[in-house]
Amino acid sequence: MLDRTPTFLLHSQSSAVPSPAASDERNDAALLDSYSHAVTSVVDRIGPAVVRVEPQISGRAAGMGSGVIISPDGLLLTNSHVMQGAREAQLTGSDGRTIAARVIGDDPDTDLALLHAHADRLPFATLGDSKRLKRGQIAIAIGNPLGFESTVTAGVVSALGRSLRAKSGRLIDDVIQTDAALNPGNSGGPLVASTGEVIGINTAVIMGAQGICFAVASNTASFVVSELIRHGRVRRASIGIAGQTVPVPRRVSYAAGLAGTFGVVIAAVEPGSPAEEARLEQGDVILSLDGEPVGGVDDLVRLLNGGRIGRVVELVLLKKGEMHAVAITPVERRTKAARSE
Repeated sequence: MLDRTPTFLLHSQSSAVPSPAASDERNDAALLDSYSHAVTSVVDRIGPAVVRVEPQISGRAAGMGSGVIISPDGLLLTNSHVMQGAREAQLTGSDGRTIAARVIGDDPDTDLALLHAHADRLPFATLGDSKRLKRGQIAIAIGNPLGFESTVTAGVVSALGRSLRAKSGRLIDDVIQTDAALNPGNSGGPLVASTGEVIGINTAVIMGAQGICFAVASNTASFVVSELIRHGRVRRASIGIAGQTVPVPRRVSYAAGLAGTFGVVIAAVEPGSPAEEARLEQGDVILSLDGEPVGGVDDLVRLLNGGRIGRVVELVLLKKGEMHAVAITPVERRTKAARSE
């Protein structure tokens, strides 16, 4: 028995058992390969649908950006700021082919523009559901930064539900923050999930900061596309006032059942507007709309969406020190003035 024990131990020690370090190396390699495979698969599928966009003004190129084709009949999304008000554009695909395109609609308030490419059976990408996103999941940006075509950068979804100020002055809600590197020329290109669905349209970077980039969420893009196809514009409501954000005494907020301590003071009322018909006056402070708190001008702008056009809504406001509930019927907004709603 004593002679067998050492023999057994030696046999056990000589068996091929992988060391922890070797196992970790193999696991790391497998993970890296899976990550690389996810990114390259997305690029192979979505890359052909990404094009360079050159807006044409008086027959000449006026800047450059990126765009993504979202239907086989040539519907394409890019940024409003890429188009710069142009009505025509020249598209260049990853294969070098050039295609003429025209603008169907432009919405500076969300920094999105919808174009139609004059070609059939084009490669296209699908808009996904941005509400299903989670922080930390892979985000892949494809575009033409600084004129370098078909460039790919990858990162993660850093944050969700951000707000970003559009050039029109209106806040873009539900913006995706990502650390996938974006540069001039990436604007209008897609931000893509590892599933191959477009989850956002790249729109902006914070200059001087690293890894802070933004994309308009795909659900916002889907809404804008449907509005532009149906109406040629995104319809939004207006009550005909100019306003400013002001603090409200805490006792007033408490009496109104509101958590916030800010409201919108009316600075001017447009003649013939719903506000004038409802006898709103300069100095009135709007506290809520249909039960939703109005903690500032941005809140009022957000709440006056297309669904409230022509529908009676209730404003709770502070008038000469007393609270009143006022019924008012918003109309479609006629201008893009940032402070006139």
